[in-house]
Amino acid sequence: MISRMLLAIVLLVGAAPDPAYVKNVEEWRAKHESDYRRDWVTVAGLHFLKPGANTAGSAKSNDIVVSPNVPPTIGRFVLDGQRVRFEPQAGVMVLLKDQPVTTVIDLKDDGQPSADELVINNVRLVIHLSGEKRSLRVRDPNGELARGFLGFKWFPIDEKYRVVGRFVKDAQPSTRQVVNTLGDIDTYTTEGVIEFTLLGKKMTVRPFTTRPKRFYIVFKDESSGKETYDTARFLYSDLSDDGTTVLDFNEAYNPPCSFNPYTTCPIPLKENRLPVKILAGEKAYPHPPTHSAP
Repeated sequence: MISRMLLAIVLLVGAAPDPAYVKNVEEWRAKHESDYRRDWVTVAGLHFLKPGANTAGSAKSNDIVVSPNVPPTIGRFVLDGQRVRFEPQAGVMVLLKDQPVTTVIDLKDDGQPSADELVINNVRLVIHLSGEKRSLRVRDPNGELARGFLGFKWFPIDEKYRVVGRFVKDAQPSTRQVVNTLGDIDTYTTEGVIEFTLLGKKMTVRPFTTRPKRFYIVFKDESSGKETYDTARFLYSDLSDDGTTVLDFNEAYNPPCSFNPYTTCPIPLKENRLPVKILAGEKAYPHPPTHSAP
């Protein structure tokens, strides 16, 4: 009896994850939520621009009702083909790079290396590119969504969901046209697939390349729409010099559209719908969005 008890204790201890590894994952999760609280949690609006002038401000008479935390009218956003210019309202303090905007200016969208961000009373505005469409993305740290954010929920850390895969390179890099949650098309670069075994099953996943040796994986699995968010989850990994890459699904996380209706997210490629239930990483947000961005 004692021998059996000792064996059970040994097996239990052996199954416990390495404390240093657990600490690293917990720190990663804490930083991830902190970053999201500063960024995606503050997104309070996504307003697609119509051709020509679009008035903006807090007044309901505007084409774009930005936020109750800005003046009644802040100016006009004028869409001219692929260009957007901002015409400030006289007497309203609008900042760009900490300097007042006093004349008409062209705005760089977030599809360019350095997007222009307008600031009014701590509310930030940027031109967002979704496919070929342009919209005004509003960030308000004092908005309703930011105030009601519930935080993220995670599965217990389990090392069986940390696996080493092998990258199989394509003959040449290529691009994929990926539909997002608004039905727009975004283009991503891919250079190959990752072969790996998880929960006893061999499978592959096709990552997108964000920079040299850095992979961005958009995937679904058999937990999607049940224990985890329906549309997709994200995972990043790095390519080692020996052609291997670590896939740690304990760090798989939900896209911002899982909790914020004013964001857009890519839909996974068919080949990235994995035939296993991955009960690791982030769980479904307690109260998912009830509507999408217009």
